[in-house]
Amino acid sequence: MTDESTDALLARLRHAARQEQFLDIVSAEEAMRRFRAAVPPGPLGTELVPLATSLGRIVAKTLPARADAPPFDRASVDGFALRAADTTGASEAVPVRLRLNAEVLACGVAPAIEVPPGTATAIATGGMIPRGADAVAMIEWTELEDAAEGPGILLSRALAPGQFIGFAGSDIARGEALLRAGAQITSREIGMLAAAGWSEVPVVRRPVVAVISTGDELHPPGTPLPPGGITDSNAAILCAAVSENGGEPLALGIFRDDPDALAAALSDALARADMVVMSGGTSKGAGDVSHRILSALPAPGVLVHGVALKPGKPLCLAVAGTKPVVVLPGFPTSAVFTFHEFAVPVLRAMAGLPPRAETEVEAQLAVRTPSELGRTEYVMVSLAEGEGTPRAFPLGKGSGSVTAFAQADGFFAIAALDQVAEVGSTVRVRLIGGAMRAPDLVIIGSHCVGLDAVLDVLAEQGIRARTLAVGSLGGLAAAKRGECDLAPAHLLDPTTVDYNTPFLAPGLMLEPGWRRSQGVVFRPGDARFEGRAGREAVRQAASDPGCLLVNRNAGSGTRILLDGLLEGARPAGYANQPKSHNAVAAAVSQSRADWGVAIETVARDYGLGFLPLADEHYDFFVPEGRRTRPAVVSFLACLRAPKVIARLNDLGFRA
Repeated sequence: MTDESTDALLARLRHAARQEQFLDIVSAEEAMRRFRAAVPPGPLGTELVPLATSLGRIVAKTLPARADAPPFDRASVDGFALRAADTTGASEAVPVRLRLNAEVLACGVAPAIEVPPGTATAIATGGMIPRGADAVAMIEWTELEDAAEGPGILLSRALAPGQFIGFAGSDIARGEALLRAGAQITSREIGMLAAAGWSEVPVVRRPVVAVISTGDELHPPGTPLPPGGITDSNAAILCAAVSENGGEPLALGIFRDDPDALAAALSDALARADMVVMSGGTSKGAGDVSHRILSALPAPGVLVHGVALKPGKPLCLAVAGTKPVVVLPGFPTSAVFTFHEFAVPVLRAMAGLPPRAETEVEAQLAVRTPSELGRTEYVMVSLAEGEGTPRAFPLGKGSGSVTAFAQADGFFAIAALDQVAEVGSTVRVRLIGGAMRAPDLVIIGSHCVGLDAVLDVLAEQGIRARTLAVGSLGGLAAAKRGECDLAPAHLLDPTTVDYNTPFLAPGLMLEPGWRRSQGVVFRPGDARFEGRAGREAVRQAASDPGCLLVNRNAGSGTRILLDGLLEGARPAGYANQPKSHNAVAAAVSQSRADWGVAIETVARDYGLGFLPLADEHYDFFVPEGRRTRPAVVSFLACLRAPKVIARLNDLGFRA
């Protein structure tokens, strides 16, 4: 920061908040170039920390050994300290007799008696070598002997000078460089530094990163949400990411879209922190003010506002004096992604950490993925086994998802000039976390809360499962291609009115799961549904233009069931097609729709009315080649376990 007074800065910030915003889109590469060029390179200053608290810190300068380790010559075995010359010719047939000195050298005991020729002193492992001795005989090579001239030992081996002695400084020599600048301290280094005489360590000062959340809609985690309210998950995610990358987070809380309040918060953050990260307030909406406040920052000021990137287009990068200021998009996936791509490299450099190790793998895209022309799009994916090459399944949760970044194995880029990534194309997936961890069990298909009950038991057995919810038909296709171990499905064949069995194909087996009730969900008290049979309610609702449906996505078992009941009708709301039972229930409970089809368990959780339509079978397609895999065997055994059956019954399912 400059020496500008806080009052003057506040005045400039408030004035700038009234100015028109700008939005000049640049490439991701240009944005990063500008940002890195404006931030002073290298780590921050040095601070001394106690050795006990130095774990994970970065050494600020070369650390020489302040003492020898070991600090004295010491025995490396239990036995007798002696002169090697006295052992010449010793053997089992002709042992050498040495008189015992009247001293026993345990650890921590300083020798008081010199070892004259022809004598030996008992010594323990780690004991200090006495004057005159230059070797240690193992106790196993000796026998005690009492004689008139005093006690002694019979030695059956000859020794070389220095045998079984650890000399002073043989591990660490005083003045030797132990750690050099830039090294990260682990538990091993702490032990080494302690042995070499260091009680305090000069380390790179951790950058303090102020985290500010902006938005009238935000509320702290755990508090009741009013209509339209959103829980602020960004602050928690970003603070943790700051810690993971060598910084010290300073959470300043939530600020409303008020220019004066935000200007004061930014001024306070710049006074207290080395970097400021704000989430929200970067878009073109009338309520977004962060970008306007930033335009009043001291030089060099705003460097980038708008990146040809998805997610993350409204990213804003600035530097106030020498302090980076990053304003992230408000949506969680966009915020986390852009923080890792743009803020983390700068943060790690400030903290003295090396760049993150990036690992890429080639994968085959499992789903055709459209993209917006003109912006590089990064697509979060989960990876599953394929024929020689992993298959990449886009998560498709959007930038508003809180879980996408956590659930993804990695991401790939669709170039700005491409409008689609075709199914089957080869993509380069950058792994999140640097390494691909293969799960024990891959499950692709329809999701059900009952499935979580089974996977909880497997987790207790140490079996890790990856689940990809792509719908029943998507799971069946993945099972046919051998991309998964299990494909849960509830597919109704309208001709036979049977579930799942008619869809079996060569190479697949069908394992029974459980039954669950599908039905019409509606708000209690709605006379259009109360007291009616399920199929009658569907016919009546479909013919009422004012009765709004919330549908399900194509390929889901629920959608297939509903389409069969509608017999070609397209009632109001038919195009609204979320991908889960919970989304259907939420839309109805919040009056954004009047009816939909979901399972009874979800209807109960949301306090909705329920009219049964079908007692469907939720079963598992299994590729024959995977049926005997240990994780699959364990999964199928869990389905029959009394503990799991009881849990399924509690959830409203019938095993």
